[in-house]
Amino acid sequence: MTDDSLARAEAWLAEDPDPETREELRALIDAGDVAELTARFGGTLQFGTAGLRGELGAGPMRMNRSVVIRAAAGLAAYLRAEGRAGGLVVIGYDARYKSADFARDTAAVMTGAGLRAVVLPRPLPTPVLAFAIRHLGAVAGVEVTASHNPPRDNGYKVYLGDGSQIVPPADAGIAAEIDAVAALADVPRPEGGWETLDDGVLEAYLARTDAVLAEGSARTARTVYTAMHGVGKDVLLAAFARAGFPEPVLVAEQAEPDPAFPTVAFPNPEEPGAMDLAFARAHETDPDLIIANDPDADRCAVAVEDGGEWRMLRGDEVGALLAAHLVRRGARGTFAESIVSSSLLGRIAEKAGLPFEETLTGFKWIARVEGLRYGYEEALGYCVDPEGVRDKDGITAALLVTELASELKEQGRTLLDLLDDLAVEHGLHATDQLSVRVQDLSVIADAMGRLRERPPTALAGLAVTRAEDLTKGTGTLPPTDGLRYTLDGARVIVRPSGTEPKLKCYLEVVVPVAGHAGLPAARDRAAGLLADIKRDLSAAAGI
Repeated sequence: MTDDSLARAEAWLAEDPDPETREELRALIDAGDVAELTARFGGTLQFGTAGLRGELGAGPMRMNRSVVIRAAAGLAAYLRAEGRAGGLVVIGYDARYKSADFARDTAAVMTGAGLRAVVLPRPLPTPVLAFAIRHLGAVAGVEVTASHNPPRDNGYKVYLGDGSQIVPPADAGIAAEIDAVAALADVPRPEGGWETLDDGVLEAYLARTDAVLAEGSARTARTVYTAMHGVGKDVLLAAFARAGFPEPVLVAEQAEPDPAFPTVAFPNPEEPGAMDLAFARAHETDPDLIIANDPDADRCAVAVEDGGEWRMLRGDEVGALLAAHLVRRGARGTFAESIVSSSLLGRIAEKAGLPFEETLTGFKWIARVEGLRYGYEEALGYCVDPEGVRDKDGITAALLVTELASELKEQGRTLLDLLDDLAVEHGLHATDQLSVRVQDLSVIADAMGRLRERPPTALAGLAVTRAEDLTKGTGTLPPTDGLRYTLDGARVIVRPSGTEPKLKCYLEVVVPVAGHAGLPAARDRAAGLLADIKRDLSAAAGI
């Protein structure tokens, strides 16, 4: 290790306020662990539109109290520069390792900077924080969470006063203020002066959840529910009780918050194996559907029985089901989705005579659509009450899909029956994803570079009719790092993940269906096309 690197590590150690990370860093320095110290001190975690997210540990490339204090100080300086001095900042947190510490440090920094800070009373779902910002008239909000990332990660998500996550240029403005923070000793951090809220905000959020359901609607569907070791259980149970649904049967092994996430490799309902315990519970209790939240409960997963086995619905399937339900209820306003989500939503909106918009990936963009009534993203995110929560909300989405399942149950039908109807009406829209998790981020850069240099001319035998490099923006979208290929009857989007070390490829094929009798053949055709597109795209990208 170079003298300069050693000096950086020693300087970091000298001002680190956390005994745990000080001990960790001291051991690395004493052991002369060059590789690990280089990994931790080879740069800094970059603050962007996703805020901060990374592995816990000592050093500027990890999530720790020093990094969080600097981030909070940068946010406070940004708010003051924007004329928000003295404004209210509301802070929420999940049950991950260090989340409560990071929330307390943020409150101290905000108080020291002359802002008013309030902290939610305990670990609560992210949508409660998003609701609290608007409900309390705050100028900003912070949620300490790493959502569905691995156990050793944590994160720092920033919202401004409209209740939406930050977008450019606010991210760059905050990042510049973070970079301007000198020594941690220069950041005032009083021992008190902020307020820990009581349950009033939570009660107001729960009262608001009632509004997503239709008065007098059926409330009979029985559910199995898993909180995935996160913070969703108590709030979801309270919301279901208020609504008058049958009490969900819990997946006991995953019901309570546990930052170790002991029963899953990744605490994400989309990951293989994550829903196995929920499926087992469903086989025992025979519910109408399974509901799962991710650990901070802003996402909602739905599983249904299909031919005697339980299977997860894709986010695009749930997105279409909720849209159809809202249309049938007479919803007015704009329906919106991200560009990586199924084009079926646009067809549903068009037939209903409703405005429709596509945005860049992320609810920070969807939430800003003018006149938004409903927004969704294929990664299990749904905004069904934008006036209350301008973000994805796994609690209200769970209520709405359970209402839909109840209404169908009263007709002797299921969610799958409604999906079949939508396929016959609009064509079978089948989606899939090719997702590659990497250790070395250069693998992603190389794949994107390869596709830019030699874009495919055909995939699965379908001609590429249009190839777009989204870094240049489009007529309706600002620039983003992504590629979009339009094919004859299909669409492919390739982009690096904004929150994980993954390359994500989103695939969709649309197969016309003459009637219900044609659905099996259409599904076989779609499955074959998706598999062939995956194969050809993998080859073109070299992954």
